[in-house]
Amino acid sequence: MATFHRVDPVTGKVASTAVAATRADVDAVCDAAAAAFPCWAALGPTARRGLLNRAADALEARKDRFVAAMVSEIGATPGWAGFNLMLAARIVREAAAMTTQIGGEVIPSDKPGCIALSMREPVGVMVGIAPWNAPIILGVRAIAMPLACGNSVILKASEACPQTHSLIVEAFQAAGLPEGVVGLITNAPADAGEIVGALIDNRHVRRVNFTGSTHVGRIIAQRAALYLKPVLLELGGKAPLIVLDDADLEEAVAAAAFGAFMNSGQICMSTERIIVDDQVADDFAEKFATKVRTLAVGNPADGNTPLGAVVDLKTVATVTDLVDDALAKGAVRLCGGPGEGVLMPATVIDRVTPDMRLFRDESFGPVVGIIRARDEAHAIELANDSEYGLSAAVFTRDTARGLRVARKIKTGICHVNGPTVHDEAQMPFGGTKASGYGRFGGKAGIDSFTELRWITMETEPGHYPI
Repeated sequence: MATFHRVDPVTGKVASTAVAATRADVDAVCDAAAAAFPCWAALGPTARRGLLNRAADALEARKDRFVAAMVSEIGATPGWAGFNLMLAARIVREAAAMTTQIGGEVIPSDKPGCIALSMREPVGVMVGIAPWNAPIILGVRAIAMPLACGNSVILKASEACPQTHSLIVEAFQAAGLPEGVVGLITNAPADAGEIVGALIDNRHVRRVNFTGSTHVGRIIAQRAALYLKPVLLELGGKAPLIVLDDADLEEAVAAAAFGAFMNSGQICMSTERIIVDDQVADDFAEKFATKVRTLAVGNPADGNTPLGAVVDLKTVATVTDLVDDALAKGAVRLCGGPGEGVLMPATVIDRVTPDMRLFRDESFGPVVGIIRARDEAHAIELANDSEYGLSAAVFTRDTARGLRVARKIKTGICHVNGPTVHDEAQMPFGGTKASGYGRFGGKAGIDSFTELRWITMETEPGHYPI
């Protein structure tokens, strides 16, 4: 059996070893999921709820192993790993609560004696493809609601964190889910395209959900379209945080620092553009830079700094290129600079303009740009000047004004007087434009993982024209 190694980005040592799946492995796990589907779909909601709650307990029981895996595989801090596990367990428990909320309705019919019903039913085998950056949260999110809706699922693990994702499936299986209901595929990086393609192509797979880059999301959507298989995509982001002229600057600074640098900026919702009204821009920039200078970076294994490692040297190169381009075009660095390997300091670049790559390209690293706006209307224009549309934030002391501005920003998520990074298990999570389509979370997730059917029952003799 072929295997591959994941290397610790900080130490360079082997962090984990996993099976390098082949097409035959894909077919086998899909066959098992298809065989398990009928019985799982027929299981009552209370029984499914009980098994999912046991899975949440099993996840929490593996806390130390999850933390160790995330630290070594992706350079995460122990705090970020612990938060991942906490929210992931909540996602499973929320999904468990939804098992009795998968309903329908009676629709009035114009036909005498006809009872018309709309019903939501399980789809079949689903594939969830999860990324490395929030691996427990996003790995669990890829499978929990599909399971709650009565589907069997296959988790396609990230090549960057196969052990972390394997622990998720181990927990669900330990909870007592029937054999084949939840499966796992791990693959070597060089085989990613072939394995994902084989999963999408497999005749048993009915739907796919993917969280990751916009580039890969487009490839997955195009491949699935060949078979008319629906996909749910949560993709890249370039989240704007608007600071209006009447904002509480202390609150805005705290939220922007958290949003930009939590997990070293490697979150789809990370604050990547801070758009500040000219009237308060100088004051904000000074306060923000002072705050960011306190955010130390260090070896995540030591667990004593807010910033750990970025996932690889490719990220370092991307961030460096974006910063160099901005500085060459007139931007100003307020703090930050070269790092040591994958240990990158928090970097703030002021006076960023739309002609700079830092304004448009997703950095997915510990850098944020400050853009100065003439007024509220200009701030909204700048916020919407992006191909992405996932998360956003607006800071103002006038909450009615904040809501008005929020409704003009073209993103799937917007927070008034809160950070761009905010997730809760019961919320409808997803984006617009190049950030994807469809929604995870709560009742909105039910729509993504069920089929809506129309069924009628005649209670009177029929009358036909022929």
